[in-house]
Amino acid sequence: MKNHFRLTRSTDFKRVRRYGKSYAHPLVVLYTTASGELLSRVGVTAGRWVGGAVERNRAKRLLREAVRSLYPQILPGNDLLFIARAPLPAANLSLTQAALMSVLQRAKLITSTYDNFPLSS
Repeated sequence: MKNHFRLTRSTDFKRVRRYGKSYAHPLVVLYTTASGELLSRVGVTAGRWVGGAVERNRAKRLLREAVRSLYPQILPGNDLLFIARAPLPAANLSLTQAALMSVLQRAKLITSTYDNFPLSS
């Protein structure tokens, strides 16, 4: 993901975590809060409970790639924080995308696939 689409400051991570609403899935937890900006920014993190450095980095790479493919469907104006859970490093990309889609749909932050196609008469 490009840097202007990412949460980079620890104060932003703390703000989203503290004031955001959370949505949980067995592979990932989503915290979201309104940002008031024209685009959505995304942060990704994995704590030590996920595993060693190799597992944490794999989990973050999986999350970033899954978000990158789903980003065009995410509604603008929100800050999103995805926190990896312990089973995530063992998952593949399609399972990770399904997990993200699930939490984004529950948070009502994703456009439906039907909104992207014009109706023909």
